Amino acid sequence: MEKIDVTALGELLIDFTDSGNSEQGNPVFESNPGGAPCNVLAMLTKLGHSTAFIGKVGDDFFGNQLRDAVTEVGIDAQYLLIDKEVHTTLAMVHTYPDGDRDFSFYRNPGADMMLTEDEIPEELIKRSKIFHFGTLSMTHEGVRAATKKALMIAKEAGCIISFDPNLRPPLWSSLELAKEQVLYGLEYCDVLKISDNEIQWLTGKEDFSEGVAWIRERFDIALILVSMGKEGSLAYYKGQMVKALPFLQENTIETTGAGDTFCGCILSYICNNGIESLTSEDLTEMLTMANAAASIITTRKGALRVMPSVSEIKELRTVK
Repeated sequence: MEKIDVTALGELLIDFTDSGNSEQGNPVFESNPGGAPCNVLAMLTKLGHSTAFIGKVGDDFFGNQLRDAVTEVGIDAQYLLIDKEVHTTLAMVHTYPDGDRDFSFYRNPGADMMLTEDEIPEELIKRSKIFHFGTLSMTHEGVRAATKKALMIAKEAGCIISFDPNLRPPLWSSLELAKEQVLYGLEYCDVLKISDNEIQWLTGKEDFSEGVAWIRERFDIALILVSMGKEGSLAYYKGQMVKALPFLQENTIETTGAGDTFCGCILSYICNNGIESLTSEDLTEMLTMANAAASIITTRKGALRVMPSVSEIKELRTVK
């Protein structure tokens, strides 16, 4: 069977993003395909990698839109299942003036939560170089069991395991449960992408290096990346710490998908170069590319269908 560069499991949903007001003064929302794991795969596909997605959508208009979008960008969608009973998950994205955002989810339940253990495609995971996941597939018991089964398969198959907690507090019954599942993910991953506010929440450390040290005392994770938004990003690897500055945009409209775009670029670099012997120059190159791509996506609505091309990323870096 043909090898797959990256397989991801998790949520696929519609992000309703603010598009101004109608003539009557009512808010207008655009339905953008979204969901962090598939956003990551969309960036990887744009960079020339083979990708596949494991997840579930509803048998409805939005589910059809999502399947079409995933297929259109080149992600293998044969493992995207349809739930006949539960509708596709929806998220209303409220954007603040600085481009940051807040989410309201319609997911009680949502189709992405309906994935079960017996629906996990074992052979697909076994032939994947990298397996990527987050925590939205760990918020509820059934899909949590499915995620944990996929993780076991990936670990036994020797996949590089990538984890982005992507904390969304409204989707958890308690933040204690959220922390418990994040810690479970840390046990398995080789690559951790975590945001500035998430590492502070998880570790109780304001200083990011202290937070990484807290994680490293408990878990053996080869590469830890801290995304800091307007402050850039950090990479921690084998005693090295490298920082890369951000590419700030005057025309940022929203930050949805920026972390996923960043993560996709990181996994692309690992696909091409491995994870065994990265130099500080490698880490700088990796972070700089990821920061540039994330910067570009903040100038666009949505993420999955509008990922930057290699030439766009290189052009921004050249201008810098």
